[in-house]
Formats: sequence, structure tokens, C-alpha cells
Amino acid sequence: MATAACDENKVKLNGSNVKPAKNVNIGDKYDIRTEGRKWTIEVTGLIEKRVSYEEAIKHYTDLTSDEDKEHNKRLGTSFYTGKRLSKTGRPDKKQRRDLGDILGGEDIFSEVD
Repeated sequence: MATAACDENKVKLNGSNVKPAKNVNIGDKYDIRTEGRKWTIEVTGLIEKRVSYEEAIKHYTDLTSDEDKEHNKRLGTSFYTGKRLSKTGRPDKKQRRDLGDILGGEDIFSEVD
């Protein structure tokens, strides 16, 4: 998710876009946007390996403005979880057969090696 956010220019370091492989340094200020939230953080410490959320929050300071915090509260009920909606996405077996009939028997959903 973090890589995708960087690729979509939703993460900025000191005002400029960030590549996913950019090293993090103490004192860096990141502006982060998602569909349901905007926040600003400053790195206060580095971690060598993955740790729990409770441990990770000790290594940055939340600098989010009061205006953005208020905006986040309003959008909190509609926060995007990354999951697709029910009954959307890939067609089921019957729908695939129907599409195959429409396209003249082609199996458009078979895997290509």
C-alpha cells in the first residue's frame, strides 16, 4: 500500500514527491493523503525492522493541522478500507460462460503462461 501511495504521488517529503525506495531520515516531514485521511508526520527515530503499531508511533510526531484533523473526523465514517464492494469484481462461473457465449466461445478468463 505504501508503494502504491508513493507511485500515485500521495506521499510528499518536504513538499516534493517521494519514490518508494527513498531512505527515511530523522527530521523528515511527510505529507500523506489517502481517500479518507490527510496527515503530516515528522520522523523522530528510526527502526531497524518491522514492529507493532504501538512501538512504531513512538518514532514519529503527528504534525497534522487542526483543519486537517477536523476534515479527517468528518470523513472517518466513510474511510476506504481497500476492500472491493460485495458483488463486484471478477465474474462468477455463470457470468464467464455467458461472456464466452457472447464472444463466440472464447475463454477470455483463462490464465496465460
